[in-house]
Amino acid sequence: MELGPGVVSTHVLHPALRSGRVRTDNRRPRGRPMSDDQVMYTLEPDEQPTRWYNIVADLPTPPPPPLHPATHEPVGPDDLAPLFPPELIAQEVTAERYVDIPEPVLEVYRQYRPSPLYRARRWEQRLGTSARIYYKYEGVSPAGSHKVNTAVPQVYYNKINGITRLTTETGAGQWGTALSYASALFGVECEVWQVGASYDTKPQRRTLIEVFGGKVHRSPSRMTESGKAFPEGHPGSLGIAISEAVEVAAQDPEAKYALGSVLNHVLLHQTVIGEESLLQLAKAGEAGADLVVGCAGGGSNFAGLAFPFLREKLAGNQAPRILAVEPSSCPTLTRGEYRYDFGDTAGLTPLMKMHTLGHDFVPSTIHAGGLRYHGMAPLVSHAVHEGLIDATALHQSECFEAAVEFARTQGIVPAPESSHALAQVRREALAAAEAGTSPVIVVGLSGHGLLELGAYETFLSGRLEDDPLSDEALAEALANVPVVG
Repeated sequence: MELGPGVVSTHVLHPALRSGRVRTDNRRPRGRPMSDDQVMYTLEPDEQPTRWYNIVADLPTPPPPPLHPATHEPVGPDDLAPLFPPELIAQEVTAERYVDIPEPVLEVYRQYRPSPLYRARRWEQRLGTSARIYYKYEGVSPAGSHKVNTAVPQVYYNKINGITRLTTETGAGQWGTALSYASALFGVECEVWQVGASYDTKPQRRTLIEVFGGKVHRSPSRMTESGKAFPEGHPGSLGIAISEAVEVAAQDPEAKYALGSVLNHVLLHQTVIGEESLLQLAKAGEAGADLVVGCAGGGSNFAGLAFPFLREKLAGNQAPRILAVEPSSCPTLTRGEYRYDFGDTAGLTPLMKMHTLGHDFVPSTIHAGGLRYHGMAPLVSHAVHEGLIDATALHQSECFEAAVEFARTQGIVPAPESSHALAQVRREALAAAEAGTSPVIVVGLSGHGLLELGAYETFLSGRLEDDPLSDEALAEALANVPVVG
């Protein structure tokens, strides 16, 4: 059984596309008539990805390395060993293009993967658009979101290294739920620090984490020095919750820390989303995507969908525009600065080159808890900085309007995070209708919103408010970002 980082491929095009098993032109496969109203596309068992894709192998310029917070020298494996098992550290720093997925992880993936790719025909009709909209739905996972894709391998690698306890943070609760579920599968204890604003307003998420066996603390808590730095009742942030989870893990030799987004190995695990999407889109008779859209908080859901498409773009096989969508109250990519900063509030993590609003930034208590992070995945930030990916920011009221419209036509209540991507797709589809063009749009629907109905009630009752970030608040948050030579 292969447990190491994996195998290097000398070819950029996906093996299934190279082999001819899946067509990449607009002709229908011989002997497989396709109904004009087909809406769901899946894969055969032998077509499912068995490797994760690493964008680092194909980037035109290498991403800047993480730095030690004291020496400002590049971080080495020994610096990460207190927090992560060796396999994840190897995946964090590897430049290999593909990494084999271990069989025990594939066994769990087979319970819900491939996730379906749907054609949003009824939404297209409602919008009166000539665009062809496809959405990749990750809400079919056991925990209801894309987060299971990385929770399972993270717990697995920790388990085979004898780790009995994992600590982590969670915003809206999707990551905490996924890690608790994966921990239950492998018999590992899971302890979660949930951002205070979400802990208070999303009790069902907290309960679901506990159903799967996880233990939940409101963050900031009184259990850590990082948490004690803030007054009781503070709304918290992902940066604070990360500090608490890292602090506890670093003090326990039998514990490790698990992160739900941002780091390279997390983005790597999520690329099963985009790899499946490429194959399913070809089965739908499409030569490729013209636009790929995903919501972006820490960056893992977005990268998981976008990076395989970016590989094809860099190889000249497709030419999609790739667009990340974030909230206007936490506009990391669109208004943050691209510089080295801590991934947490207390400054316990390495310095990462990323778009940041400042590690002291405490975002507005918007309903999309998974998008309330001051930083962004370094690989996503690098791709945006290099002009390979675009970004935009939207108000949450427009996002919920699009989400309700989507629910009433497609029958799925989207997670508030995903609603940001849907709102941008709505804009693009209406623009296509006006221009008379027919773009192929692929959007990531990262999870369902069935545990977020309180947020929808707020919107439907007219009580939802937008809270864009002011210039003054941004300047204040950026004031304490470290200066790195």
